[in-house]
Amino acid sequence: MDQAVTETTDAKMMARCIELARAGGKAGEFPFAAIVCRDGVVIAETTNRVAGEGDVTRHAEIVAISLAQRAIGGKDLSGCTLYSTVEPCPMCSFPIRETRISRVVFAIPSPLMGGSSRWDVLHDHGLSKHMPEAFGHPPEVVRGFMRKEAARMWRRWNPIIWGVIRLRGVFGGK
Repeated sequence: MDQAVTETTDAKMMARCIELARAGGKAGEFPFAAIVCRDGVVIAETTNRVAGEGDVTRHAEIVAISLAQRAIGGKDLSGCTLYSTVEPCPMCSFPIRETRISRVVFAIPSPLMGGSSRWDVLHDHGLSKHMPEAFGHPPEVVRGFMRKEAARMWRRWNPIIWGVIRLRGVFGGK
């Protein structure tokens, strides 16, 4: 895709991701959401399911990856982009690498828990060098895309929780 199409697609997908996160927040989840798409076509989209399913592993990114694999009938998500309202944590970053997702676009950085900014799972060339049968090349990572819009959604969802999260340094940006 050319740059203009990519930017338009990124804006459309992230706006949808923020909309999903808002709905998840209204349903009793923390407002995290993720979308997996290929060539501008959504393969899977979801919100966090941690509270609803009582399972701490049901982060939006992991659920979206699982749904995308089922939708395409296989493990390889090469050529796909994962959109997330918040930087994927390390637990979510390993499946991103293992499924060979090509791009990761997130809105709000997480300097305390991020799989890119703190733990560097998304950039670690050693994973693919030493275990190429399991881990693909590091994906392109686009940080802070529509950060202000996602932060506004979090702030509106729960100003007190947003303030505490920011004060503790879990999320970066304003």
